[in-house]
Amino acid sequence: MNINMLMQQAQRMQKDMESNVKKAKEQLAQTEVHAEAGGGLVKVTMTCRNVVKRIQIDPELLKDDADMVEDLIAAAMNDAARQAEVISEETMKAANQGMGLPPGLAGLF
Repeated sequence: MNINMLMQQAQRMQKDMESNVKKAKEQLAQTEVHAEAGGGLVKVTMTCRNVVKRIQIDPELLKDDADMVEDLIAAAMNDAARQAEVISEETMKAANQGMGLPPGLAGLF
């Protein structure tokens, strides 16, 4: 096998990987996670690209102490972020699968 063929193969693999990563990122931008805190008093909808789409707060909760409301919002946001991270890692891992990347490098893309 000559060097030109190797370079062409490497370039094709790179283009395939870039295409897979781009598609995965587009998919993550459309994938939503839903989280809640306080038994559903606070609900958050977020994309897997960490864009918050909606925060719902039960009107009864607003009568309580502001600190509690803030804590529940933070808890719901953190839960949504954790869910999004898990889905993102799985999606990106699948996008890089079969590209022949050494262990540990697949997570960089």
